[in-house]
Amino acid sequence: MKTFDCDNCGERIFFENTGCLACGSMVGFVPEHLTLSAFGPKEEGHYSIIHDASGSRWRKCRNYEEENVCNWMLPADSAEEYCPSCRLNEVIPDLSVNNNRTLWAKMEAAKRRLTFSLLRLRLPVLRKEDDPERGLAYRFLADPDDDFTETRRVLTGHDRGIITINIAEADDAVREKMRLDMREVYRTLLGHFRHESGHYYWDRLFADTGREDAFRAVFGDEREDYGGSLQRHYKNGPPPDWQERHITSYAAVHPWEDWAETWAHYLHITDTLETACYNGIEIRTPEGKHIVRDPFRGRFSSVAQDWFALRFVLNSLNRSMGLQDPYPFVMGPAVIDKLTFIHDWLREQRDRSETVSP
Repeated sequence: MKTFDCDNCGERIFFENTGCLACGSMVGFVPEHLTLSAFGPKEEGHYSIIHDASGSRWRKCRNYEEENVCNWMLPADSAEEYCPSCRLNEVIPDLSVNNNRTLWAKMEAAKRRLTFSLLRLRLPVLRKEDDPERGLAYRFLADPDDDFTETRRVLTGHDRGIITINIAEADDAVREKMRLDMREVYRTLLGHFRHESGHYYWDRLFADTGREDAFRAVFGDEREDYGGSLQRHYKNGPPPDWQERHITSYAAVHPWEDWAETWAHYLHITDTLETACYNGIEIRTPEGKHIVRDPFRGRFSSVAQDWFALRFVLNSLNRSMGLQDPYPFVMGPAVIDKLTFIHDWLREQRDRSETVSP
């Protein structure tokens, strides 16, 4: 993700900020511009961006104004109450239950970061209310009891545009226990959002488009029985050579999961590289100094080169702090081919979107 500066004092601010810690200005994200801006005092019920001479007026998303679980802004004359991220919510947690508000805030933060990435990639982000057949909706649900296991009643997943996520995934202690129980090397809330969005966009922009053969040549035949594949995975585990062809063991379950896992990793990689690029990161490698580039401007071969260099630094920094590697995955040639496929496909979607934009 690109970095942001306060319009008032120039201090750097995080994407999640609601205020600048240096000068105290109110901060809000403007999705129309993909910018995080500092706003002046509220006047006549609306806000103006500091040093903006356009005269544009803005107001807070309802979840920003009333619940403080958002930091996105809306045009003052918008008929909407919620921002493009919050209006995708179909079900939120019961806020009368202890700790649910804290968990919901974490869910919203992860969802906003994903939504930024989707808007950045010029992918369609439409709610079910506007497009019942192809729109997107989120359901944040809780188990009826405290037993949180993979056989729980609320299953994180995607079904025809509805992404359901168990809010227990926002509890760091619970999620870490699950990661250990499942023998996973990586499990994050943002990772869940990215993975499930991969299922959604496969249905939304890939299925029945005439490109299924191209997909099958890289990921395999998605017509393979999904339920049977999942049962075999949980009974027998992944094939012993899964690392030669997949980014994670779960990706070996079925071509749909391979796509979703690879999609999630593509978003992991490009988001991190864009952050490094905007911060001017320069890495010393055996070949010499290497400056991290914008991951969206070139071919994936350049992206992979940058990622291999940055991944080593990220993992080394964490080890210096006594923490586990943030990216403990191996990207073999087959995985590079799959990531390249996604990169090229997204560039086609972005180019097509720019062509039809007014």
